[in-house]
Amino acid sequence: MSIHSQPSQSVEDVVEARPAIVAELHHALTVQGLSLVDLAWEQQRLHESRRWSVVEALGAVDFARVSESDRHLVWNAGRAELTTKPGADRLERLADAECRRWLEKDPTVAAIMQACGTWSRYWNEEEAHHETAFNRISTVMKLERVSNATFIEFRKVFPDDDMLRTLTLLAISEVVAAVNYGQCAAIIEDPGLRALFKQVAADEIQHMNNFIAFAKALVDSGAYRAKEAFAVAHLFLRDGGEVHGSKRERVEERDTHVNWWDHLEHREGMYTPDALRKKEQLIFHALKRITGITVDSREAVEDTWMDLVGC
Repeated sequence: MSIHSQPSQSVEDVVEARPAIVAELHHALTVQGLSLVDLAWEQQRLHESRRWSVVEALGAVDFARVSESDRHLVWNAGRAELTTKPGADRLERLADAECRRWLEKDPTVAAIMQACGTWSRYWNEEEAHHETAFNRISTVMKLERVSNATFIEFRKVFPDDDMLRTLTLLAISEVVAAVNYGQCAAIIEDPGLRALFKQVAADEIQHMNNFIAFAKALVDSGAYRAKEAFAVAHLFLRDGGEVHGSKRERVEERDTHVNWWDHLEHREGMYTPDALRKKEQLIFHALKRITGITVDSREAVEDTWMDLVGC
């Protein structure tokens, strides 16, 4: 077919809805008939509508007004954000490998994987904004330097796992990050720095919603079981679980990669963003959206996981 076989249509002629995440991805592929090109366009529109400038954001910060406690928050955030690039790199690699694996067995699942890998480029770029913003502020304020050895250590790429487990873990990680940044923004005095933390928190919520959409699509496909999502949620919510970060009595020793929640430093007199109940509620809500199963407590998460394992 010639590319000119259909009447041409200008961009101005196309009336499109407000940019948004394709939340019902499996339905969009199987019922609405959206192609990967269509999905890539929707991802691009949303990304462009949310772009912001690190240079402009830092220009609004009055460095002389940043308190010692706030300086600590910025320093921690910069270190934590160093671990996000390996996550995005791993997601792109895993998504493409899974796409090839599913291509013959289930082309729809393969398309979901490829759409996820395509979106990872936007996640990577937006997380780069967070990393460079916080670490640049630390540099300007002459805070403790991140050594090259630490930088390289924090760039270790996570080992591969089941894709539904991976997406659920990433969604929950973004929950924790978004709540932490929101808590920080609530107590920071400088308007420019407060706006930066709010922007980063909003980005993390958008990332969470993307991970939920991809995870839900895998469950909707029937190729992945809800128990894997609950297994990861239990990992975070169990007694002494990952949601407590470096406040856990026993922090995991990991030779393969660095999890940012293991490395937050809590110093005497410095504000620590906890809000555990809010994190729990958002995790319960994420599980509902991914699996359709309602839970309202840590105990219910564990019970549901055990029930699903026995199915």
